[in-house]
Amino acid sequence: MDINNLEKQLKGLCLSQFAIHCQALAERFEKEGKSNLEYLSALVQIEAEHRYQLRIGRLVKQAKLPRDKFLKDFEISRIPGLGPSTIERLARGDFIDQYENVLIFGNPGTGKTHLSIALAKEWCLQGRKVYFTDAASLVQQLLKAKAELELERLIKKLDRFEVLLIDDISYVPFERTETDVLFTLLSARYEMRSVVISSNLPFGKWNSIFKDEMTTTAAIDRLVHHATILELNAESYRIKDAKGRKKNSEKEIKQEVKVDE
Repeated sequence: MDINNLEKQLKGLCLSQFAIHCQALAERFEKEGKSNLEYLSALVQIEAEHRYQLRIGRLVKQAKLPRDKFLKDFEISRIPGLGPSTIERLARGDFIDQYENVLIFGNPGTGKTHLSIALAKEWCLQGRKVYFTDAASLVQQLLKAKAELELERLIKKLDRFEVLLIDDISYVPFERTETDVLFTLLSARYEMRSVVISSNLPFGKWNSIFKDEMTTTAAIDRLVHHATILELNAESYRIKDAKGRKKNSEKEIKQEVKVDE
């Protein structure tokens, strides 16, 4: 068969990597005396790896991660009571198949968003469908959908994601109409899909988010029923960096003074 016709047929079958590598790989394997089965296996492996990379790329893009963060850069040792085994367990994503949640609490700058993004990246690499959003943007999407009588449709669209990550739920002073649609979403995902939420406020202050005691209690009850709760009680990364820069600056000034003397 003419190689050009073969390549066209392979592309027609959506085997693009077969088409690209078949000729060169055939010549190489022939010289090395390898079997036809080994040749076919190598082509399949190349095609499979290419499709895996394309899929991961689509999942990462779809996740809407605001920036690149990695677990290797998250300083677990800074967080009292948080062990590497807990993070490793969450990174494996087994809890996702059980429709469990992850709730991350801590003061500003303690790494809540970093950890959320890094875990989301790990799940994407495993082929999981995840979606990252800040609470304010999510609420506005829900309100717009409700006003257009499309709230149920939007919730079903979000249901396609195995994990919904809601960042900084405590930053925005929500109105009752806003917290109502947020509660509707959380209720719809209860025991059906996983939610990851980060917050500066402990549960005791969530009445400032959901406005009334009954809704607050119901929301917390649904979230914690099947959940891993992480408390990042540590000094702010940003404050730590600022102190480090100040210390280095003072050290440089002292060295310059000694040189002048």
